[in-house]
Amino acid sequence: MGTRPIRDFRSDTVTVAGPAMREAMAAAPVGDDVYDEDPTVNRLQDRVAELAGKEAALFLTSGTQSNLSAVLSHCGRGDEFIIGRDYHILLNEAAGAAALGGASPWPIDCDADGAISPDDVRAAIREPDIHHPVSRLLCLENTVNGFVQPVDRIAKLAATGHDCGLAVHLDGARLFNAAVACGVGIDAFLDDVDTVSLCLSKGLGAPVGTVLAGDRATIARAHRARKILGGGLRQAGHLAAAGLYALDHHVDRLADDHARADRLANDLRPIGALSLEQGSNMVWVTPPAEHHDDLVAHLEANGLLAIFWKPTMRFVTHHDIDDADVDELVDAFVRFFDAR
Repeated sequence: MGTRPIRDFRSDTVTVAGPAMREAMAAAPVGDDVYDEDPTVNRLQDRVAELAGKEAALFLTSGTQSNLSAVLSHCGRGDEFIIGRDYHILLNEAAGAAALGGASPWPIDCDADGAISPDDVRAAIREPDIHHPVSRLLCLENTVNGFVQPVDRIAKLAATGHDCGLAVHLDGARLFNAAVACGVGIDAFLDDVDTVSLCLSKGLGAPVGTVLAGDRATIARAHRARKILGGGLRQAGHLAAAGLYALDHHVDRLADDHARADRLANDLRPIGALSLEQGSNMVWVTPPAEHHDDLVAHLEANGLLAIFWKPTMRFVTHHDIDDADVDELVDAFVRFFDAR
């Protein structure tokens, strides 16, 4: 990639803890979290429970571990959970719920913005029959591939799930992005949701960690699931301190990521060869198929990284992307297509 600095638009997971966050991590009071004696972990869990409007919360190592612990807390072996066909738990978590928990997903279609419909949820509920698995859980997500699911949409889906006798889990890996985009607190999405998984290591910029929130009984079951999954940590307060710092300093600034993604999309739209979509901090770019590989090589040669899927590439703005990085990316696109 030459001598150009690397500008990494692959994901908001690539952020690096800055000096102030590292100082907070180093200074954190700690104890043995397996004995529930780490004061910083306990403070983080209490803080997230309050933000989410829930009774309790549990610190976990990752979003995958958190979502799996949630599914295991709601479903037994042979049970079924209903989920959007494009959702992360279904596609990108190694079928853990089935492999480790014996819970089977039943996918339903999503629209272009990642939404599922209440009617499709109702239609997916299994009839009581010995030939069928038992429908136990509805899994929602927000954001979905960057697209914000509005408060009323989540509320209607959660109410539908409960009307059908299902528990409701929300994969809120980027729920803070959705909340900032809608100008509300995360609790606005969660009145009718039983459990929510909140990632600290994406847009919030912490190096590790996700927090699962819900009622005390469900979180107790998730705590046991976390142990089964090897998630018992000791002096985890050094990691939890990064999450507390992120909650104090990195939530409101998510609006900057959204604004940069919006500007990136708007600045690329004059390039008529491109098809573009943008949601919160993600921009999806589809170049002409015959130019895809050459465009990737050009961007990489200029130190610009993204997820270069075919046919559509993904660019994500985050804490470590600034205005100059966006300008450099736009300039690289313009130079490539001007030469065609």
